[in-house]
Amino acid sequence: MFQSFEVTARPEQGPPRLAKLRDLMTTSGIDGFLIPRADAHQGEYVSARDERLSWLTGFTGSAGFCVALQGNAGVFIDGRYRTQVKAQVADVFTPVPWPEVSMGAWLIEQLPDGGKVGFDPWLHTVAQMEQTRAVLSDKGITLVQVENLVDAIWEDQPAPAMEPVKPHPLEFAGEAHHDKCVRLADTLQQAGQSSAVITLPDSICWLLNIRGADIPRNPIAQGFAILHADARVDLFMDAAKLNDVMDHLGPNVTVHAPNDFLDRLAGLTGAVRLDKTSVPVCVADAVGTLAVWGDDPCALPKACKNPAEIAGSAEAHLRDGAAVVELLAWLDAHPPGTLTETQVVSQLEANRRRDNALQDISFETIAGTGPNGAIMHYRVTEDTDSRLEDGHLIVLDSGGQYLDGTTDITRTIAIGTPALEARQAFTRVLAGMIAMSRLRWPEGLAGRDIEAIGRLPLWMAGQDFDHGLGHGVGAYLSVHEGPQRLSRVSTVPLQPGMILSNEPGYYREGAFGIRIENLIVVENAADLPGGDAHRTMLNWRTLTFAPIDRRLIVPEMLDSGARDWLNAYHAETFEKIAPRLSPETASWLRDATCAL
Repeated sequence: MFQSFEVTARPEQGPPRLAKLRDLMTTSGIDGFLIPRADAHQGEYVSARDERLSWLTGFTGSAGFCVALQGNAGVFIDGRYRTQVKAQVADVFTPVPWPEVSMGAWLIEQLPDGGKVGFDPWLHTVAQMEQTRAVLSDKGITLVQVENLVDAIWEDQPAPAMEPVKPHPLEFAGEAHHDKCVRLADTLQQAGQSSAVITLPDSICWLLNIRGADIPRNPIAQGFAILHADARVDLFMDAAKLNDVMDHLGPNVTVHAPNDFLDRLAGLTGAVRLDKTSVPVCVADAVGTLAVWGDDPCALPKACKNPAEIAGSAEAHLRDGAAVVELLAWLDAHPPGTLTETQVVSQLEANRRRDNALQDISFETIAGTGPNGAIMHYRVTEDTDSRLEDGHLIVLDSGGQYLDGTTDITRTIAIGTPALEARQAFTRVLAGMIAMSRLRWPEGLAGRDIEAIGRLPLWMAGQDFDHGLGHGVGAYLSVHEGPQRLSRVSTVPLQPGMILSNEPGYYREGAFGIRIENLIVVENAADLPGGDAHRTMLNWRTLTFAPIDRRLIVPEMLDSGARDWLNAYHAETFEKIAPRLSPETASWLRDATCAL
């Protein structure tokens, strides 16, 4: 299997490791040390070698950081992880709600008399350090660059990832990598810039039409790149990983050893574009006064999928939908109390693995029943595996990495007869998901301008959830992709071709969780009679097809427009998915997609 249920971190390991770190802090003459989740490439996911936060604290979430001081060690976590962190860290660590409490504000409270806090300049971006230094500027607290102290005490730290890199076929990429380089180089020329530094691995893989396996669940290869204004690319990646792609890369891509990266940066001339939100401090230091700040040149072009990428994603979702439907029918055939979470995860992966295009799952499957469903990013282990009991809900959030697309789907399923309170909350979540799916909006709006649409039914009942309404998704790349988001902090205008998730939820700690998620793609909306001819409108096209559990719906809570949308969606689901199923499952799907 791709997924294991091994317990990867235990709270009791944290205290002795923190004690060693504090001893080394004393020897190094610093009062604190910063331990981020990030690696040198600043992507969301990291390889085993870079799991420093998890190794030290036990916290395994995909976002957060620790500030280790002599008297306190804060683990900063956002709303997605406030239940999870309680079970994963020992009491020598203090969970800190973030971003409500910033690192700078916390340091001022903890170090009122000032002090030195060390950080690894490879693991923190320019923007992060600028923001924190601005808060600390007149408080006597200084941030100083040091060698990584966690690496110094991590005796069995894994070796760097060295997985082979493969070319990504043009039929799925939709544009040759040389043409991408020329297109992006033209934007540098127009801006008067001689080059751009790219540190995000998914940007490099998209630009060069390559894929790797350095990060579990993400088909990316770790490396750095410099894109020049004449469309040449300097690629800093271990040559041993590139044996299968040297001919593919061609003469305009020059491969260098990763250790040569900083020296090459120091030798650049002309204006050099850096993205301060993703470039490590040491990279900016190497470029020096030539640096000009701007977005990663790949970010927006990568987000706006071309027709081949959209078509591939749509087809991947149909095959993936069939695997999910087979799972839902299998689950329905088992009485309450007869299955466990790990059995559900294993069966779903087995269904997906029948597809030869599957390369991996797109993240660790979340299968949380009863109280585990309230842990938003729950990962079932041998220690937490729970039985699906009568009255429970199970949140099943999963996806696949296929050669032609990346999928991400969540369904919440009734086990036996759930309580009315849970069914009412489910219907509010569904109403929000449908409202977003039906939305039309004027061109130029960003995620922050529309995401409240998906929360309104919950808000009207005094309820809410502590994660974004949606994230961007790559084309056989990272399942979480920027810069587009359906989030109150996202200012990036939504554009045709962007694929996002639509996933409202509700979580009652200690009781149940609910999430419903489809992937949707931005398209130009058709004109409507009486509409403004001069105003460009956008809407969504749904890519995900699998039934939504009608047993959890309170029909009178949905208005006629929402019911019509759901009935049409279910009819389309049966039409598209049934031909891909066994006869028994197709019969089950017919019943599951009956009109409400």
